[in-house]
Amino acid sequence: MIYETRRLKVRPWTEADAGALFKYASDPDVGVRAGWPPHGSIEESLRVIHEIFSNGHTWALELKETGEAIGCICYYDWKESNIGIGEEDAELGYWLAKPYWNQGLGTEAVRGMVDWCFNKKGFQTLWADFFVDNPASGRVMEKCGFRDTGETNYLSHLYRGDERPVKIMRLDYAL
Repeated sequence: MIYETRRLKVRPWTEADAGALFKYASDPDVGVRAGWPPHGSIEESLRVIHEIFSNGHTWALELKETGEAIGCICYYDWKESNIGIGEEDAELGYWLAKPYWNQGLGTEAVRGMVDWCFNKKGFQTLWADFFVDNPASGRVMEKCGFRDTGETNYLSHLYRGDERPVKIMRLDYAL
């Protein structure tokens, strides 16, 4: 396990999570907000676990109450970031299953990741971005201390990313 919050365990993805991942990632309202198309099968979800989530910096958000993976959280270093960041920095990303929206779980998960990235990994600045048509994600970031940089970008490598701009957010480590 990477870290825990009051209601969540942040842990590596396993093959056993493929069913839950498919259940939530096949919802057309979920993936598009994060920049990926809805999953079409459990096999696709299993492939995503193996090929995308098994990288040492992408983890399942497990709801303690049920033991089910209900979302994902990750960081990218400067070499993998969607935006130009410094070598001492990281970009955070997350998504949460639709039945768990508007319950504070995203904020809880991101606050835990912010603490972990600053205090365990030693990053100096954290970055995040959200599609402008998903302002709820931006509100989560703001609640966690991120500030709007005033910059927008198009991320053409993401699903529908050349059609919708992202707002870029920043959080500096405070001693």
